[in-house]
Amino acid sequence: MRRWKNARIVGLHEPQVNEDHLLGSGLSDDRRLRLLSFNIQVGNSTHSYRHYLTRSWQHLLPHKGRAGNLEKIGDLLSDFDLVALQEADGGSHRSGYINQVKYLAQQGEFPYWYQQLNRNLGRLAQHSNGLLSRLRPSAIEDHPLPGPAGRGAILVRFGEGADALIVVIMHLALGTKTRTRQLAYIRELIGDYQHQVLMGDMNTQASDLLDTSPLRDLGLLAPQMQATFPSWRPQRCLDHILLSPSLTLERVQVLDQPISDHLPVAVDIRLPGSIGGDLLPVLSSPLEPSA
Repeated sequence: MRRWKNARIVGLHEPQVNEDHLLGSGLSDDRRLRLLSFNIQVGNSTHSYRHYLTRSWQHLLPHKGRAGNLEKIGDLLSDFDLVALQEADGGSHRSGYINQVKYLAQQGEFPYWYQQLNRNLGRLAQHSNGLLSRLRPSAIEDHPLPGPAGRGAILVRFGEGADALIVVIMHLALGTKTRTRQLAYIRELIGDYQHQVLMGDMNTQASDLLDTSPLRDLGLLAPQMQATFPSWRPQRCLDHILLSPSLTLERVQVLDQPISDHLPVAVDIRLPGSIGGDLLPVLSSPLEPSA
């Protein structure tokens, strides 16, 4: 499939590393993992539908408010262990040539991060998904998704074999037919694994994902049904963290943080004993839990 002038293919990658923050990496002794998914709209704030028109220039040009919004997002992310970002900019004119995934990894003191470039518009825009993690991934796969250019999924594996934890970060298409093809592709990627987490802006309701999509036979759980979009008056639940039944749900919350046009979704899980030990790094002195 051709994504732009050169065909984009599936790639296997190593995470980028923030050396200064390696000391705080690893899985806490209580095996709790704090997850967050957030469509950050390249650091733009939107408080009404008219802003999509009156502030549309902010998707092409830099503006003073973006830095403050990114700082707020960075402060928010610091409470979590694994973060899925959608609509991040990889460093173009509109973001002041700041790679927002790298910047937020530094702000949140994450030792590992990865930027997936899905739509390369050169100096104009670098549309990206992002991964921020306090655990070192065993593998990262970069997958272009079926359909028109600009959509991708990051498959992250922690551990080895069938007992590995698989996390897929995605931003799915608006159209039902294309989204169904994308979900079928993701279903093929994760079907052989027992422990699954799917995170991102999926552009559809949880009932569609669990009951009628290609994911329906996996037995996934949707911990939250609360609306996430639009952030100023939420009416639709488009942002999700889906879990396999093997993972224990501890907490779920849609955060009242209308920084973007989507609200962030937070889920705490506890990993089963089959994941960990020699597979995931474990802290000798766990980080203090957030309030």
